[in-house]
Amino acid sequence: MRKIIFAEFGGPEVLHLVQAEEPHAGPGRIRIAVRAAGVNPVDWRIREGQVLGAHPVELPAGVGLDAAGVVDEIGEGVEGVEVGDRVFGEGADTYAEFAVLSAWARMPEGLAFEEAAGYPSVVETALRVIREVGVRPGQTLLVSGASGGVGSAVQQIARARGIAVIGTAGAANQDYLRGLGALATTYNEGWVERVRHLGRVDAALDLAGSGVIRELVELTGDPGKVVSIADLGAPRLGVRFSGVAGSVPDALTEAVDLISRGRLHIPVEKSYSLTEAAAAHTDSRAGHTRGRRVLVVRAASRPASRAEQPVARGAVKPRRTQTGR
Repeated sequence: MRKIIFAEFGGPEVLHLVQAEEPHAGPGRIRIAVRAAGVNPVDWRIREGQVLGAHPVELPAGVGLDAAGVVDEIGEGVEGVEVGDRVFGEGADTYAEFAVLSAWARMPEGLAFEEAAGYPSVVETALRVIREVGVRPGQTLLVSGASGGVGSAVQQIARARGIAVIGTAGAANQDYLRGLGALATTYNEGWVERVRHLGRVDAALDLAGSGVIRELVELTGDPGKVVSIADLGAPRLGVRFSGVAGSVPDALTEAVDLISRGRLHIPVEKSYSLTEAAAAHTDSRAGHTRGRRVLVVRAASRPASRAEQPVARGAVKPRRTQTGR
């Protein structure tokens, strides 16, 4: 199979498309024929060696955490999923034609593979930081860097819970934020005063790592009411850096519910082929994303064949729709 790997830490040029052995689903896991893989900022941070504490790497290493595709192999002890099911979830080395998932759910009806691949880590992160920052219904949450995948999910989940949102993003994304129901402003000079004019800030999230931690603390009045997923220096200012994933199965369950009810939609800003993985990382690192970026691995119109996709030894009759990682 084709797979993206890197053999040294560095820039996007260290990514290489190679032929590799297909992985197999161990106990409690499933394997999918990948149709699309999500491109997350943590992917290029891992490639650069920035987050070895949270994501240890043994070189050469694969890339990618999120994927959507068709189940073609089921590990021992797994229930609730069948060969041929369309699923999305989280695993390892998802920039590949086949990947093993440790957490998954069936895709909501009508959701395309490209769209589905953008949800797993994004929704888990959004749910986690909303919980960690302690914002409650009736309060206002400030989201710095609000137009990306996590920001888009945070806004929609927060509003579904009765939390008002103020979002900052570039000038080109102001209408997008307003369309999500946020009070929007740009993050150029004078943004702090513009936020104050929009209303009281009870809690704040730094999703962009653009050096605004001090200002977010100033606006909330309490470093304990600020959480960052992007600024590794945040703890020096008393602000929590959130880098340890919570329950992905729970996040997928909530994602399916919200998507099915029309309460959550994260657009795909741009799709790339596997051969364009380096370009996807370059664009992701540049920021200013509106929604998600994904790699399209195989044509979604190609039907899954059970003859081509045998069940692994030890598979059992499914009863549940997902499993923990």
